[in-house]
Amino acid sequence: MSLVEIRGLSYRYPDGREALRGIDLTLNAGEKAALVGSNGAGKSTLLLHLNGVFTAAQGSITIAGLPLDRKNTGRVRALVGLVFQNPDDQLFSPHVDEDVAYGPTYQGLPRDVVAQRVAEALAAVGMGGYEKRSSYHLSGGEKKRIAIATVLSMRPEMLVFDEPTAGLDPRARRELIELLQRLPQTMLIATHDLDLARRLCPRMLILKQGTLSADGPTAQLLDNEPLLYENGLL
Repeated sequence: MSLVEIRGLSYRYPDGREALRGIDLTLNAGEKAALVGSNGAGKSTLLLHLNGVFTAAQGSITIAGLPLDRKNTGRVRALVGLVFQNPDDQLFSPHVDEDVAYGPTYQGLPRDVVAQRVAEALAAVGMGGYEKRSSYHLSGGEKKRIAIATVLSMRPEMLVFDEPTAGLDPRARRELIELLQRLPQTMLIATHDLDLARRLCPRMLILKQGTLSADGPTAQLLDNEPLLYENGLL
């Protein structure tokens, strides 16, 4: 069953630069897909369309049967959890539990439900007991986990990541990949980490200058050296 349907998506920045050109893409529920490409290929721009941060100049996006338009933006943002490359962009409260509670609280959920959501989200990322810790005093890997918990507390159907392993040491990187393997949500992961793509994502999408250059099994595409070279990945 398809969770995401993108048809003819195009986007141009205010300075006139064309970032996306006619993207057609379907993601099925439970699928984990890597989104790769050289710098400036359009990866982050595509991600930011999936929960309405950017609005398509042309084309359409449907999430779980909901057209992504002004009327449905709030509902779609609850369905699609966006995790930024820099966790400090998502962590701004004095204590961890306040950051994780922000989304459910904003939804107007009762206090006891919010507390339950916080506990469940922190347990899911292995950070139970960190509720009253300050995010500013956590390691890079711990911050990444808390950033993921802030979106898990909204109970999304899809998680969207921008360079999740950037800046992590080898141990934190390995632990993060293992965490993402365990989570059941549909995932679209923009990354330069081709080993992460191979280990975590059965499907890989290659963007080149705002167009979808290739879409197929990750192992098959990663073994195609001419294709990787052509798309700036070697």
